[in-house]
Amino acid sequence: MRDILITLIIVGTLPFILYRPSVGTYVWAWLGMMNPHKSAYGFATSLPFSQMVGIATLIAFPFSRERRPFPINTITVLYLLLLLWMTITSFFALNAWSIVLDRWLFVLKIHLMIFLTLMLLRGRQSIERLVWVIALSIGLYGVKGGLWTMFTGGGGRVWGPPGGFASENNTFGLSLVILLPLFYYLYQVATRRVIRLALIGCLVTLPFAILGTQSRGALLALISMATLLGLKGKRPVLTTILIATVVAAAVAFMPDSWSGRMQTIQSYEEDSSAMSRLYAWLTMWNLAVDRPIVGGGFVVDTPQVYALYSPGEVGSYKGGGTVLVAHSIYFQMLGEHGFPGLILYVLLGISSWRRAGTLAKEAERHPEYSSWAPMLMRMVQVSLVGFAAGGAFLSLAHFDLIYYIISLIVLVDASLREQRRAPA
Repeated sequence: MRDILITLIIVGTLPFILYRPSVGTYVWAWLGMMNPHKSAYGFATSLPFSQMVGIATLIAFPFSRERRPFPINTITVLYLLLLLWMTITSFFALNAWSIVLDRWLFVLKIHLMIFLTLMLLRGRQSIERLVWVIALSIGLYGVKGGLWTMFTGGGGRVWGPPGGFASENNTFGLSLVILLPLFYYLYQVATRRVIRLALIGCLVTLPFAILGTQSRGALLALISMATLLGLKGKRPVLTTILIATVVAAAVAFMPDSWSGRMQTIQSYEEDSSAMSRLYAWLTMWNLAVDRPIVGGGFVVDTPQVYALYSPGEVGSYKGGGTVLVAHSIYFQMLGEHGFPGLILYVLLGISSWRRAGTLAKEAERHPEYSSWAPMLMRMVQVSLVGFAAGGAFLSLAHFDLIYYIISLIVLVDASLREQRRAPA
């Protein structure tokens, strides 16, 4: 029954996508982050729903009145250069070409649909719809995980939606950290009482879900994000107090086993998981030093790469031929795409942060944008900080969620520019 329902919902969107391809961008984002069909038990789990939605959107796009020119600014230029550089490094990859090609196509599809999003959505209504889709696609699992953590006393780990980037507990925890500022934004701009109450419930339960993932990286990201969220809120002092109270209550609620795991942050030498990260980071560093321009290309977590570049033994952690993922967005980009790839990646994040801050000030001078765009841009900045902190411990350089966060900046920027060019 679940398979039939999910199939009917997704296939039922295809006529609307052919009529309005912007619908396809929302459905694609929903499928990419929530993977609803992976929660089924039968034939729906293997159907290529994303491919159907992507093809329908591409067919409708050239004929749509919604289509706009691709927005050109510092962010999109760096974005395109990064994608171009990842394409170039693929030709010099250490792994087999068939494996590298599969990974490159996977990454390309993510960015292609985001580029279509940048050309199809404009204005507050369209942008806020995208925010709702992004927030709820993963956030609903966070609400469920937060309630489960509260009812069980934090007795087990919380996991994300199956079959996607955010399925693993560490990734899911970081995803919720990124999304918390968006829920705060939606609460600030919501006008209906029932929606505001529901969003308050989300803001209370999501920290419990983050802690329930038992991810140390997510905890550090939560602290970094919460600190900035308090400063960026409409009422900094009150917001900071409320956030600190919720987080402190959630931490106090967690069992001793959770506290013991979090305390290993201070004694990483005695923790095999932490030492494995150092082992992986040193391997990626050695690879980048040997191939500083092009790196190792996509998919460098192979026995061949570790046989060539692993440090062997790091502290009390013995590598012994163990193959590990990079465990860091920075070392992942460095190992895969060399120093130029890492520089472009970091510059993309910095330029996005700076542009969001500039747009927050510019939007305050426009009546149509002053009530929502400044707050959205400040919350996007908070999300970027959370990802920058938590991503230092996870291999999520190609996580589509963070690129959607960046796309919100580009969409607000493009909407403001079009308004300036429009006749009075």
